Amino acid sequence: MIRVGVFGASGKMGRTVCEAVASDPDLELAAAVNRVPGFVCGVEIADDPKAMVDAGVEVAVDFTQPDVVKGNVRFCCEHAIHCVVGTTGLSSDDLDEISGWTGEASVFVAPNFSIGAVLMMHFARQAAKYYPSCEVVELHHTEKLDAPSGTALRTAQLVQDAWDEHGRPPGGEPAPGERETAVGARGAEVGGVRVHGLRLKGRIAHQEVLFGAAGEAFTIRHDTLDRSSFMPGVLLAVKAVASRPGLTVGLEQLLDL
Repeated sequence: MIRVGVFGASGKMGRTVCEAVASDPDLELAAAVNRVPGFVCGVEIADDPKAMVDAGVEVAVDFTQPDVVKGNVRFCCEHAIHCVVGTTGLSSDDLDEISGWTGEASVFVAPNFSIGAVLMMHFARQAAKYYPSCEVVELHHTEKLDAPSGTALRTAQLVQDAWDEHGRPPGGEPAPGERETAVGARGAEVGGVRVHGLRLKGRIAHQEVLFGAAGEAFTIRHDTLDRSSFMPGVLLAVKAVASRPGLTVGLEQLLDL
């Protein structure tokens, strides 16, 4: 049995993680931490991360907010608690900093824990070898704080990596004389890929990767209809993180892709 603690346990994702951990025969929900008190799956929610240490947590899962996730990860590393991070908004500089904290603890960070979303990114990298232009459209609920999403940023980087690998020029160069009559109309440029973020009530997480070439279009789309779709990936990471020293980024590292 792996003793698991969950940061952000009162949130929508945190509560879903708690339920998934409590239902897994190989895991035990040992601690829950959040600013909002209460109980989840029979465990009292604490407001102090020291509860993780007191409960003998071996792996902590973080689904909190971009402004607190690094503090939680550092706390875990200082107390030799492995950490699985699903909170998005971490920059490459943040990841470099986290990598320097690991020591006896391992940290696993994924921009998306959905198997389908990971496959979407994998297929997008493959498709980029054959298409000269690509744009990404991501749609999320209105409470999401970071934009573009971590998944969209990761997708754009994978496409750019494939273009670099195969000697293709960036595909997001504006047409000569192009101008935005409304600022931001063409989205954010990530490498050579334009990324557009939409925030709409009733959505959870959705993304389209649109490729274009002479005479054709190719689109890869993934839709998250329920947060339970993230749980197989989260549980896979919880069980694997201790065996991967240092920092690991991306669920694809645990899949046979």
